[in-house]
Amino acid sequence: MAATDTAPTPGAELETIMAATAEAAQQWGARPAADRAAALRAMADALDGAAEELIPLAGEETNLPPARLGGELKRTTFQLRLFAEMLDEGGYLDARIDHADPAWPMGARPDIRRVLEPLGPVVVFAASNFPFAFSVAGGDTCSALAAGCSVVLKVHSGHPRLSAAVGRIAAAALDAAGAPAGLLQLVFGTQAGRDALLDPRVKAGAFTGSIPGGRALFDLANSRDEPIPFYGELGSVNPVFVTRAAAHERGSDIAANFLSSFTMGAGQFCTKPGILLVPADSTMVEQLADAARPAPAKLLNDRIQSGFVESLQELRQHKDVTVLGDSEDAFDFPPAPSLTATTAAALLADPEGLITECFGPTALVGSYTDESELLAVAAVLDGQLTATIHGEDTDVIAPELVRLLAAKAGRVLWNQWPTGVSVTYAQQHGGPYPATTAPTSTSVGTASISRFLRPVAYQGLPAHLLPAALRDDNPLGVPQRIDGLLA
Repeated sequence: MAATDTAPTPGAELETIMAATAEAAQQWGARPAADRAAALRAMADALDGAAEELIPLAGEETNLPPARLGGELKRTTFQLRLFAEMLDEGGYLDARIDHADPAWPMGARPDIRRVLEPLGPVVVFAASNFPFAFSVAGGDTCSALAAGCSVVLKVHSGHPRLSAAVGRIAAAALDAAGAPAGLLQLVFGTQAGRDALLDPRVKAGAFTGSIPGGRALFDLANSRDEPIPFYGELGSVNPVFVTRAAAHERGSDIAANFLSSFTMGAGQFCTKPGILLVPADSTMVEQLADAARPAPAKLLNDRIQSGFVESLQELRQHKDVTVLGDSEDAFDFPPAPSLTATTAAALLADPEGLITECFGPTALVGSYTDESELLAVAAVLDGQLTATIHGEDTDVIAPELVRLLAAKAGRVLWNQWPTGVSVTYAQQHGGPYPATTAPTSTSVGTASISRFLRPVAYQGLPAHLLPAALRDDNPLGVPQRIDGLLA
């Protein structure tokens, strides 16, 4: 695909793409994991080698600085190589072998063997705010390809030329690595994305974006004659709770770091801390009002800018919200970082109106008079990607606050900041709705591969008909749980 081929995908072309992705899924899912690992490494090498072409192109379309884009590209290729290592190790298959046991306490047990196998073709909807890491070769694509699935990626309108270029480079690398034709393909335009998701050959969808957009696609995926899993990352306020002891010991440092965190990337991270709860009798509100703020930075595009202005205007019109500090340029293009203020009592009185995401360089500071209000606010939260506590080890409230936040968020942080989602084995980037549509999954980290796998049990089959991972001689050398014990 040429880097200039970004017109909406017509119906006839989409049918060709969907037929090819179904055939590719059949072939790719049967390939050894070692082949898939080699292909991921080839993609990573090709993208690293094209950095001088890709980073300037990304900058032109997203207004993001070269240093940020270079780091994001590095994250993307690191992720591809990390998943290749996971494929080499084989534990992701969760191979389980229960040998026949006539003396099993619940009656004679047959020989049953269980392993995870690829779902089939996946449709991925790219994000606007991460043109590399959550786009053509990003986490959803990487984990689906690693699982043995083919991918049809719906390009985000915010960076179509970059997406076409990444798609061309990635497809060429996959082809050179011997992957089947049509394994990774792009479609352009809203209608093509919807039609692809509805195609009966597709077995799962993945999305990163807004709550309205993600919910519409989630409903679409469930409206099919054959409903399919839809893994949508939608929205999150990522609240931060500061205990009285923490405010007393290091309130100035917390305020300064909060300022850096919510303005990072011009406030366009899904993990931006959007609400900060502080003691009313501390000096933190005044410090935040008086603190120097980073220079204005362009938002990703005009649509993001207009959405930010609309959300911030609506928040400022709330009867219990005041402007905090100098915010005269908050609606400019580019917008200056700004803060608003309210109380914990107001948050509790109108959580739907105040505990809401405002995508861009702004945040809401809520003051509380009693620490019990922290527990009350935690209890009324809806689903979040992250929730953060800045506290001291002696805080009596901490255990209960952690318990409440763990029920509402996918990741709970202690004396750290949520901006920055490291690609690791234990990472959890998900949470209850509306943070995501699938609270049992993650879109970052090696565990994300499980979204595109399904368990299959084989009962009583002879060895030569079993998948290699389930054979007693274990020719792949993968971890196996045999009769309940990890071998």
